[in-house]
Amino acid sequence: MTREFGVDVSLVQLTLSVFTFGFAAGMLVLGPMSDRFGRRPVLIGGVAIYVLASLGCLLAPSVEALIGARFVQALGAAAGPVIGRAIVRDVYTRVEAARMLSYMASAMALAPAVAPLIGGWLHETFGWQANFAALALFGALILLGTLGLLRETNDSRDPRALKARRLVGTYRMLLTDRRFVGHTVVLTAMFGGLFSFISGSSFVVIDVLGVAPGQFGLAFACVAGSYAAGAYMSGRVGHRLGLERAILLGALAGALIAGGGAGLAWAGIETVPAVIAPVAGFFFCCAFVLPNGTAGAINPFPHNAGSASALLGFLQMGGGALVGYGVGALHDGTTRVMLTSIALCAITALIAHLTLVRPDE
Repeated sequence: MTREFGVDVSLVQLTLSVFTFGFAAGMLVLGPMSDRFGRRPVLIGGVAIYVLASLGCLLAPSVEALIGARFVQALGAAAGPVIGRAIVRDVYTRVEAARMLSYMASAMALAPAVAPLIGGWLHETFGWQANFAALALFGALILLGTLGLLRETNDSRDPRALKARRLVGTYRMLLTDRRFVGHTVVLTAMFGGLFSFISGSSFVVIDVLGVAPGQFGLAFACVAGSYAAGAYMSGRVGHRLGLERAILLGALAGALIAGGGAGLAWAGIETVPAVIAPVAGFFFCCAFVLPNGTAGAINPFPHNAGSASALLGFLQMGGGALVGYGVGALHDGTTRVMLTSIALCAITALIAHLTLVRPDE
């Protein structure tokens, strides 16, 4: 892209930062919209915007146009997770919602494992534009599936959901509800641990551990595969443990495993197993926390599920992005910063669950 548009790397990297911002901002708008107009029409509109913006990225004549198209693309993309979670809340009970979110998470975990391999092949074979063509194609398939298969699930639409006073009041109510705040802090902390690895892994694995760039995808796939396995396991046994017990177990095990990884880093043990094994273990534990915590945060609000999902997603994404930025900014040429950040995030999640969430709920 730098060669194509004749710009420096920092300007091209802005396309990712803008996408992250647009994704988080889109959640805050699309969630309440689905409370007002229904899940199906808002999801259809969001995916349609995503497809058109992906084509705009493909045909962008300048890096400025690409940045703008990426922002619009992110707004449309936000419809998927925020409305998907709200639909699960509409259809399933609290326990079943956690189970279904676990299965969804196991499927979603395949994306970071497979996408770099597909994206790399498309780039090598057809150029960077091919990735945006693939995104447009995937979006079109999702749009067709939504049109043909998804029924409306919001049976209690709020005609005032988008009124400024109602919107502010809803978000204020959520931010003063202990159940929502407690679960959101737990989720944001664990998500920050995930982002610590996503942001710092290339520096650590390639630069510090000396793994060839071509093999980096395999290390990433091991970690993503561990998350998928944990999500599947959570879906199978989570309902037996109970929602809050599953969160506590995941947070406690995650803190112990991540703490062990940080201990190895501070002891100067810098090998691939010493990094990938504790990170994979932490990701496995995250798969018990994130789906169950999401159900715990959203389920108490049947009439504001879209808004609750939106605020939860915004805080998760924003908090994770800040932690990830900090890991990159503080990188010191060792494995310590990344693994310490993961450990601190896991410990924060555990403390938040013990202090803000009642285990008997």
